[in-house]
Amino acid sequence: MRIAVYLPLLLSLLAPLGARPLAERCEPRLATWLLTATSMVLAMASTLSLAMLAATGLLRIPLLAALGHWSAQAAQRDDPAELSVALIAGLLLAAAAFAAGRMLWRRVRSLAAAVLEAACMPAPDGLVVVDDTAPEAFALPGLPGRVIVSTGMLHALEKSEHEVLLAHERAHLAGHHYAFVALAQFGAAANPLLRPLASAVTFTVERWADESAATATGDRHKAARTVGKAALAAHRAPARSRIPAAALGMLGALTRRTHLSSAGPVPRRVAALLAPPLRLRPAPALATAAILAVAVWSTAEAAHDLHLLLEHAGA
Repeated sequence: MRIAVYLPLLLSLLAPLGARPLAERCEPRLATWLLTATSMVLAMASTLSLAMLAATGLLRIPLLAALGHWSAQAAQRDDPAELSVALIAGLLLAAAAFAAGRMLWRRVRSLAAAVLEAACMPAPDGLVVVDDTAPEAFALPGLPGRVIVSTGMLHALEKSEHEVLLAHERAHLAGHHYAFVALAQFGAAANPLLRPLASAVTFTVERWADESAATATGDRHKAARTVGKAALAAHRAPARSRIPAAALGMLGALTRRTHLSSAGPVPRRVAALLAPPLRLRPAPALATAAILAVAVWSTAEAAHDLHLLLEHAGA
């Protein structure tokens, strides 16, 4: 446990540096999978590292060591980690468990509420148009999901742009984008160092839906114009907060509280649509696989070292 146990924590510090380049230079579908997988694996690996470091501190408490028939003196002699490190790891582990549990509870509640709300909306074709002057459009996950569009948003766009809007929202449902966002945010809750990865996933799922809409309509420029017009319409409208937390919309926010002034991803999405589509390249996947392999190996190696420590303390 001298080095291996700290590698997942080090990777958690380094991985966010590549989140934005990966989100912008990699094909959106692949980027979403890679970022989500990285967030989950590093969150689990770093949490296990904290748990193993905290366990070495528990072994030094005579009462707890006696329960497992271990020698506290032997554990202190053989374990290279300082007691202060073990105590800090224990505090961080408790905070991570609380944050992850809270995030899981909130996501389960929001998804259950979305499924129930979607089930109560009669929509043979999955489209629900609400009479509201506020420009809103979002996909509500469910069994099946619903695409919710306000009359205000329809009036803000030309009829030819409605096709782009609906294709974008339906892509969110077809791709189960809410699941990717929820998993990435769950990983970030357990390990706050991974928050840039979760933010990148909220961007890449929008890019994924943008590309799906552009492919479905066959017009990338019209798709870019629709994204820009929808963002401007929402920016000019008064703030609203009735969109469910489980919803994903064209503006890329889980709620309507985020406006264009703070939605830097919108101009980047428009620019990406005005450029040729990105191609699938193996390099990002290989680099991500290498990082995750190191995280898994180091966690397994640290677990093996802890096992040896327990054996020596027991002997």
